[in-house]
Amino acid sequence: MNAEPLLAVADVHSYYGEAHVLDGVSLEVNAGEVVALLGRHGAGKTTTLRSVMGLTPPRQGSVRFRGVEIAGLAAHAIAFRGIGFVPEDRRIFPQLSVRENLEVARRGSGYGLADAFADLPELRALAGRAGRNLSGGEQQMLSIARTLMGNPELLLLDEPTEGLAPVVVERIDAILRRIIARGLTILLAEQNAAFALTLARRAYVIDDGRVVWAGEVAELRGRPDLMERYLAVGV
Repeated sequence: MNAEPLLAVADVHSYYGEAHVLDGVSLEVNAGEVVALLGRHGAGKTTTLRSVMGLTPPRQGSVRFRGVEIAGLAAHAIAFRGIGFVPEDRRIFPQLSVRENLEVARRGSGYGLADAFADLPELRALAGRAGRNLSGGEQQMLSIARTLMGNPELLLLDEPTEGLAPVVVERIDAILRRIIARGLTILLAEQNAAFALTLARRAYVIDDGRVVWAGEVAELRGRPDLMERYLAVGV
């Protein structure tokens, strides 16, 4: 018998006001794997992650984490259960130093400052710098590290390369590979398919609030028609 997925999203419908943004989204993430959620801007990637996290509660459908229904729970209760969310807009505390941003987010006795500085060594030299004085790439690194300080079992990453220069994207890639090597489960929402597909084993393609394709990354690479139609790129 197959083990139950760590995260199982089934027939989720989410709205912003009266706007029907997610129209029956279903996906699964197994423990220890990296899954990419791909789509153009506005396709529904961020809303999917927000629906899992309880920030945009689904009006219909199921979100199960470790076999337990979490749809309808508050975001802080979902985080407490072991899901960490790195939002696209980073949401660091601008007035606090890097070290303080990390320390206020720490939960449990597992992952700590030493681990954060090992996974994201660029932050060690910036430990005393205020969040407002960091570059965009440095803020993204801090946002990832701060979320890891909560000791999540599942990490939701929303557009981690958005707006970053190619050299910074390479640094983010190296950081994520270190995290993945430790076995952390990741659901990665990205427009940058070339970046995401080097990290993930499986992928979902979302368009207009619906999952239009799901399968192995190797299979998606062999479908340039899908890549061009839904992602406006070739592989």
